[in-house]
Amino acid sequence: MNLVIPFNYSTSISNIKIAYFAGTMKPGHDGVTRVLYRMIEELNKRKVRNIFFSPIIPGETDRTTHMIEVPSITFPLYKDYKLPLPLQSQIEKSLNHFKPDIIHINSPCPLGYAAVKYGLKHNIPVVATYHTHFASYAKYYNIKALEYFGWNYLKSLYNKCDKVYVPSTPIMEELSSRGFNTIEYLPHGVDTNTFNPGFKNTNWKKELEIENKTALLFAGRLVWEKDLSTLAETYKIIMDKRNDVVFILAGDGPIRKELMLRMPKAKFLGQLSGTQLSMAYASSDIFVFPSTTETFGNVTVEAMASGIPPICAREGGAYGIIKEDINGMIAEPRNAISLSEKIEMLIDNLSLRKTMANNALVFAKTQSWENIFNRLFESYIDVINARNNSSTLTKRISKFDFPLYSPRSYA
Repeated sequence: MNLVIPFNYSTSISNIKIAYFAGTMKPGHDGVTRVLYRMIEELNKRKVRNIFFSPIIPGETDRTTHMIEVPSITFPLYKDYKLPLPLQSQIEKSLNHFKPDIIHINSPCPLGYAAVKYGLKHNIPVVATYHTHFASYAKYYNIKALEYFGWNYLKSLYNKCDKVYVPSTPIMEELSSRGFNTIEYLPHGVDTNTFNPGFKNTNWKKELEIENKTALLFAGRLVWEKDLSTLAETYKIIMDKRNDVVFILAGDGPIRKELMLRMPKAKFLGQLSGTQLSMAYASSDIFVFPSTTETFGNVTVEAMASGIPPICAREGGAYGIIKEDINGMIAEPRNAISLSEKIEMLIDNLSLRKTMANNALVFAKTQSWENIFNRLFESYIDVINARNNSSTLTKRISKFDFPLYSPRSYA
């Protein structure tokens, strides 16, 4: 391998070119895509040259930056996602033309694998954001071996990166304990122009025919790994005791029909975006999020910015931003009794609910995307310049050996 030692860049982010790799770029598809599109806005504002690779991209008229669609097949566990099957030659050709100074992967899928391989081959630094707690999904699909091999694969992939940004302290601690050695804490932000109490609409409850009821909102994909079985059990506990509450689910996914059977009096709003999503947050009363598989849980801080207190599970990343009993509540993971107790405490104590909502709003206002992206872009510069350090280069250039996924198309 011929090594080319890069020169020192100016501290201006506009002087570098960045290639991004993502599992999907369908606008509003999930929390990750909302983060990525917010980042595109910041990149364009600062005139940073960028390119995105993904198996799912919007139509040409809807794109806000240059995107390249890679070949893919439908993901068997969730048909709204696609499993990329990138040809290394296609990736090489596009990247050779673009000449990135740094590569940023946002998914551990084969597309991320291809990006890391390219970076190693051409001595281009690669960073990653740990968006998805992929290995933890295994227990929800009864594939026990997937968790073991998943962690091995993730550790091998991410330890080949120069830096891995992790958005919550609980996930940081778990990854560190599992031998991930390039991790760095970088939380997600929230757009308080999009999510704020000003979107509260008194007609919202009236249109849903739930006036005079406490609205318990869940927002996210309707998939088992969000611990929605726990939510359904919680629904039964509460609805068996009282009729002054209503469960509302904003989102869609493959288990929607089953959830509708288990939660017959709940309101299913489907996939929301824009003003409709902002209104659903601000017009609800309590945010309920039982997921234990989040790396951060963007929906939690979005709820806080909208002026409603969150209740999250004490596992995964979603509860990492909550100060318990101050700006939200934390229930025991996968425990419907604990979750229902926390919910009822807030239903029955309006004063406590208002205090927590105010504290949550104060916290959310400190989490601006501008500050988060300033830290990210400064890190890009540091990573690029660190390549002048021969010890860093020597440490990173090693056999490209992954224990789980090694498709022949990458040869």
